[in-house]
Amino acid sequence: MREDKRADQVVMEVPATAATVGTAYLDPNMGKEIAVAVGVNLTHPEKVMYPGTKVTKAMLVAYYAAVAEKILPHIQDRPLSLVRDTDGDLEQTFFQKHKLPGMPKAIHDGQLEKISGKESRFLWVDDLAGLVGGVQMNVLEFHVWGSLRQRPSLPHRMIFDIDPDEGLDFGDVKQAALDIRGVLEALGLQSWPLLSGGKGVHVVVPLVAKANWEAVKGFCQDFAELLARTDPSRFVANMSKAKRKGRMFIDYLRNGQGATAICPWSTRARAGAPCAVPVTWDELPTFKAANAFDVFGAAVRAQQPDAWEGYFETEQILTARIRKAVR
Repeated sequence: MREDKRADQVVMEVPATAATVGTAYLDPNMGKEIAVAVGVNLTHPEKVMYPGTKVTKAMLVAYYAAVAEKILPHIQDRPLSLVRDTDGDLEQTFFQKHKLPGMPKAIHDGQLEKISGKESRFLWVDDLAGLVGGVQMNVLEFHVWGSLRQRPSLPHRMIFDIDPDEGLDFGDVKQAALDIRGVLEALGLQSWPLLSGGKGVHVVVPLVAKANWEAVKGFCQDFAELLARTDPSRFVANMSKAKRKGRMFIDYLRNGQGATAICPWSTRARAGAPCAVPVTWDELPTFKAANAFDVFGAAVRAQQPDAWEGYFETEQILTARIRKAVR
């Protein structure tokens, strides 16, 4: 409905008091001091990372320091992909999965064997220095695998990414997430919602790492196809944009080995400096957009109690019985 901005530039307005507090957490001088403390040479700390904002590279360092306690459990020791910006206007971003010359030492490089039997190089971080190293490289998004690098063949989470057709309201997305939660609960699986920072919501299901990638991806595909069969007016399990018209694609493809999804608390390479932020199921209906939190709001949010309380302590297994129930 806005004529002065593109749809992807509109983010939820943060109350003045929250914005003021968030600004304190994103002090650029603090960001520069943090970079020195963790051993990263932060060049051009004054560089504006998001057009039309005052968010600089040094401020992003301060942001990751503010959310470190929350993000590190989700990113430590997980193979990852980086989304980097090349020109400062968010128009020329690219995915990076492998080590390149000049990368900070805090971003580690390793090798693992995939299900196919082929060996592959990968990246990972395990501390704030790694996140700051990413900022130095103009990384705007951290995407993670669903497994740890030490056990790459056994995923410990599933993700249902609700990707709506552009004409749908965010209320449709929220209701879809709640409905997916209900079906998962009926199967005996707990889940948590993530505002993606983009258009959709991720429904995240933690697992005890016992089922392999084939089983997990197969279940997620069967689950998405079940929704598409039972409610074809709302859901589609085919990623074709033409077939998605007026409906939501339940993206199960993020559940294969080597596939990644945005890490909770990561910034996004989108206008307005939005972030992917965990919320509770009770809160979800109150949000007006998936990009409700920018870096200022997310920094404040990270100081509050964890919205995903119990997530890492949940012990649930994708059993043969559960898999069979959705076929």
